[in-house]
This record gives sequence, C-alpha cells and structure tokens, in this order.
Amino acid sequence: MLQSVVLLEKDSDVARSLAGWLCPHFAVHVTASREEMRETVAQNHPEAVVLNIEHWRLSDVQSLRRDFPELPIVCTHRVPDEEMWMAALEAGASDVCPSDDAGNVLASVLRSRALARGAAA
Repeated sequence: MLQSVVLLEKDSDVARSLAGWLCPHFAVHVTASREEMRETVAQNHPEAVVLNIEHWRLSDVQSLRRDFPELPIVCTHRVPDEEMWMAALEAGASDVCPSDDAGNVLASVLRSRALARGAAA
C-alpha cells in the first residue's frame, strides 16, 4: 500500500507542482484548510505533512508536533531565510524548503521520513 503525505497549500499552482513530485512516491492528500489537514492527518496517518508557513502559522506546526509527535513536518515558504528556518525547527518542523523547489521538498520528506523511522526503531 502506498504511504501518504498531506499537503497544506493555498496556491493551486504550487500544490499541483509539489503533488506531481510527491505522487510517484506517496499518495498525496492536498488540503486547503488547517481543519481539513488535521482531519486528514488523523484519518490517514500519513508519512509526513508539507505545510506552507507563508499562509499558515508556526503555531500550526507546534500544534501538529504536540498532537502527532512522530509525524515529520516539512515547511515551505516562497523565500525562506535562516531566521525563519530556525523558528520553524524550534516549532517542531523537520525542515524548511523553498515552495517552488519541489525536488528539494521531496528530498526533505524522504529524509525526514527515514529519520523518523530510524528514531522509532
């Protein structure tokens, strides 16, 4: 069975691009609201969440980390900088990637998933 990733992204072009890169490796659930995302995470137990912190808050990352402590959270932003990256990691994110670099997002999801599995073993 193909594992899943939940993608929380408001921009439909970015969501399509990211889903296209993730689809060969995962079933992708694209969500447009934090409520839908949380419901999808609870129901599907995904391998990771990809969340755009340009449109959503770091408190969403903190809340996900608290409620789903084993879940890798890869954040995206149009123009991430070092300060944002550090803040996202402190909030519980696994990584922060440029939202237009789908290859980097895929690599981060795969790396975060492997690290989470290794920690659970």
